[in-house]
Amino acid sequence: MPNPRLAARYAKSLIDLSTERGQLEGVYADMKYLQAVCKASRDFVNLLRSPVVKADKKQSIIEAITKGKVSALTVAFNNLLVTKGRESDLPEIVTAFIDQYNDINGIHKVKLTTAVSLSDDLKDNIISKVKATQGLDSVELETKTDDSLIGGFVLEFNNNLVDASVLRDLKDIKKQFEGNVYEHNLR
Repeated sequence: MPNPRLAARYAKSLIDLSTERGQLEGVYADMKYLQAVCKASRDFVNLLRSPVVKADKKQSIIEAITKGKVSALTVAFNNLLVTKGRESDLPEIVTAFIDQYNDINGIHKVKLTTAVSLSDDLKDNIISKVKATQGLDSVELETKTDDSLIGGFVLEFNNNLVDASVLRDLKDIKKQFEGNVYEHNLR
């Protein structure tokens, strides 16, 4: 079961330790790698959360996946999580770490969902437009494609949602027809 408070505390501890040792950027890269592994492999996340698999087996699998790809500090942190029985919270801790890192460095996450994949030029234009209109210094763009949008885009940032998709327009039209707002004009 996800525990955001626990994840935030472990992430804060790791940020403080890595800052103290001057390894914040390296640990951030490690967390991005672990986030990519968790997103790419649902089986890995299920393994971490499985009560059937023993802790030593989980630790050896984590070591096999991260060997030579993460710093010694991240390896020690992963070992600590397994020792404390908190390896199931690794995906949430990684996300909390990245969020806290972004807050420290003033990086704003922008999520863009479109019906088709975008070119790099268009992505750059969107980033510059968001920076200009919102007064943001640094933006990290996360793109996703969703065929159900039909066309247009959905942009999410700073708890704001801009839905300029054809799907939303069609739903609005459907709602108008279902509500029959024009029926009284026919009589």
